[in-house]
Amino acid sequence: MRRLSTSFPLSGLSFRFVLAASAVGFIAFTSRTPLYAQDLTPANQPALTDASPEKEGLVQEPDPVRRAVVIFDRRFNFGEVDSGPYAVVGKMIPGAGWISAGPGYRRWYAKDHVFVDASAEVSWHAYKTVQGRFELPRLADGKLLAGSQVRWQDFTQVAYFGEGPSSVRSDQSRYAIQSKIFGGYATFRPQRTLALDFEAGWLRPTIGQPGGSFQSGAPDTRALFGADPVYALRDQPTFFNRAVSVSWDTRDYPGHPTAGSVYRAAMTNFSDRGVGMFNFSLYEAEAARFTPVGAAGAVLILHGWTMGSDVASDQAVPFYLQPSLGGLNTLRGYTDYRFHDRDLLLFNVEARIPLMTHVDGAAFADFGNVASRFRDLDLRKNSYGGGLRLHSRRQTLVRLDVARSREGWMCLLRLSDPFGLTRLSRQTATAPFVP
Repeated sequence: MRRLSTSFPLSGLSFRFVLAASAVGFIAFTSRTPLYAQDLTPANQPALTDASPEKEGLVQEPDPVRRAVVIFDRRFNFGEVDSGPYAVVGKMIPGAGWISAGPGYRRWYAKDHVFVDASAEVSWHAYKTVQGRFELPRLADGKLLAGSQVRWQDFTQVAYFGEGPSSVRSDQSRYAIQSKIFGGYATFRPQRTLALDFEAGWLRPTIGQPGGSFQSGAPDTRALFGADPVYALRDQPTFFNRAVSVSWDTRDYPGHPTAGSVYRAAMTNFSDRGVGMFNFSLYEAEAARFTPVGAAGAVLILHGWTMGSDVASDQAVPFYLQPSLGGLNTLRGYTDYRFHDRDLLLFNVEARIPLMTHVDGAAFADFGNVASRFRDLDLRKNSYGGGLRLHSRRQTLVRLDVARSREGWMCLLRLSDPFGLTRLSRQTATAPFVP
């Protein structure tokens, strides 16, 4: 029996990861307020409790808006507190279309020491996911969570424009990717704000022609990029992936942050268990700071993210697992998955002002780029714009952004916060790479 190594390749780690961690340092040390290491005690942060009043905003909120927010927040509970049926809404990857929904069922057993969950979802473009998971969330006096997940997903028309920062928009293509995923994971939380995450699992992708509903008319990726190493194979390999990450998260409400910080560093290794062409590692660092400004409830957000690939000269990173930028959560003036390459760098700044109790206005600017070598990264791709956020205290329910880049205007509608950082809660690997 072949022994599966659990070590991470260290080639290039010291150079790449130290540079990657500079993004964390930039956000942390340019903040004018403390890092919240001592600030999050109940005595020091009464504003972060549900009992504190919400900011009223610049104008009085109509009662129908308030009622709609309360009903939506209660009906579509975004936590995992209640047992029984629930609705999955807007949890699909970027590019799935403006809406996705499906049924789910979850239940707690053994006095909340065992948790099971199953759900399915379909989107506007006929993206489909089905998943089930089993968790033991209260090990080691509640400090350790261990679980496993099995997932099937079918994404029918994912965009690809070619590799590198010089790719052109006219080379837009689409491909379908179907994946079977199985993995185990564990989270050790020695204190409320600190988490160590571990993951190992299997990813089996299949690449095909674009399909689904409301197709864009873009050609098959194979037709434009048939020389890519991905298409040198009849069948895509099965990957064994393992990851480790550490995060420090003091955000008040991760689904709608108004104060606090989050810092994260991660290493992920993909081992090609087929022909051995696609063995590589990803190293990343990320930081975000949410600073209240003034008494009116305004919030200034700074966010940085960088990622580097470690690939041997005789290996490659398949395009569907390459780091990418563009779209809903990164460079909002560009289409989803606009730029692909081995390394990425991103910086966002956003200011939010309460217009009503549950409606914020936002102005933002995004800067970033991709490159084949880490030292070539820059911030030459940029976009800027504004938007609206409909939210409850704990969750952004709907956001509308209008953004401008050198490639034109983009109008974005999403049922999530752009800085929700789903990477912190993703249990197992996925394909394609989702920024």
